[in-house]
Amino acid sequence: MKIKLLFLCCFLACARFAAAQDTLKLSITDAEKLFLANNYQLLLANYDIAQAKADVITARLFDNPEISHENLFYNHETKRFLETSFATGQFNTQISQLFKLAGKRNKQIKLAQTAVKMEEYAYYDLMRTLRYQLRSNFFKLHGLQQSAKTYSRQIKALEQLLQASNKQLTLGNIAQKDIIRIKSLLYNLQVERQQMLTEIAELGTELKLLTQISPNMVIETIVDGDTQKQATLSTLLPYTTLLDSAMNNRVDLKNSQMAITYAQQNLRLQKANAIPDVQLSLAYDLKGNYPEKYTGIGISMPIPLFNRNQGEIKKAKIAIEAQQATHQQLENTLANEVFKAYQNANRVEELYAGMDNNFGADYQKLIDEVTVNFSKRNISLLEFLDFYEAYKDHVLQYNQLLFERKNAKEEINFVTGTSIYK
Repeated sequence: MKIKLLFLCCFLACARFAAAQDTLKLSITDAEKLFLANNYQLLLANYDIAQAKADVITARLFDNPEISHENLFYNHETKRFLETSFATGQFNTQISQLFKLAGKRNKQIKLAQTAVKMEEYAYYDLMRTLRYQLRSNFFKLHGLQQSAKTYSRQIKALEQLLQASNKQLTLGNIAQKDIIRIKSLLYNLQVERQQMLTEIAELGTELKLLTQISPNMVIETIVDGDTQKQATLSTLLPYTTLLDSAMNNRVDLKNSQMAITYAQQNLRLQKANAIPDVQLSLAYDLKGNYPEKYTGIGISMPIPLFNRNQGEIKKAKIAIEAQQATHQQLENTLANEVFKAYQNANRVEELYAGMDNNFGADYQKLIDEVTVNFSKRNISLLEFLDFYEAYKDHVLQYNQLLFERKNAKEEINFVTGTSIYK
């Protein structure tokens, strides 16, 4: 009874686990929609933009006026506290307002607006990077899933062959060493498939993190055959055209240029800060001045004798030079990235163009015939194993080539900051 109960619990647990492992059929279009709607890194980058916009609001605000009041605390003659009457009290009230000169406020507003632009460029550059990661992982996952299906078909066929061969072994029609060779091939395929399934699981986890798909979902990628195999790179644009496109569209390059603008605006602000601001004030004194009920107006400003903001001005000049050097380095890096992607796309396309598109289907028919002929003992075990190994290698290499070809297109889009190739 206990054993039956244990089996029942195990069955229910397995059923519950199987129910939890729902399969989600996912196309690249759907994946991108989920990515744009749910990715936490993009959401956090949006918050950075909102904060930068709040800094613009702060920069637009004028300084608040200041008010001060001094009152007689205790009159020892009348023995009273806080008197304000003319006869026995005294108080002094003053209000002042700071006025910034040299256009400091407008310069601070422009600086804050430039910071918003930089945050927006950073957001789109993050989107560009994550989108490339999403699409690259998606197509790599698809290729591995197709290869895993090939492994499953081969393993199933070998298991059936092994079962039939064991029957032949009992009849004395096959040697024990042949059975061992078949088992060895079967075990190798099972181990390789398990390693591939581990990699598939890791890629699936990365896709789930990018799209916020539920962790208990099993992703099954869907790729249109035309999308996977169409010769989109056969008309690859010239390197100079791709480089011009990158120079005009890469948001990280625009952000670098905006950083130079920010440094230049900061220099203008620091120079303006060297000019002192003026503070105007209005005061009323009941009896502490001459004449009584004194009303006065005042003006104050620091004398720029020692501190003329020399340090901040020098730092701002150095920042401009640093940003210009960074921009030049980024341009050089960008040119090398485009050239590398261009060369890689050409190599992959040349390799793909030399392949027979019907080779895979013909090979599948051949391997099926090889399996049948081996079971009939028309070919040797060595020939059979060689065909199986060659077939497996071909499928893996072909799926890898399809991924590299697709990824080469994605890499060109990534390095140019465009969607040249759909």
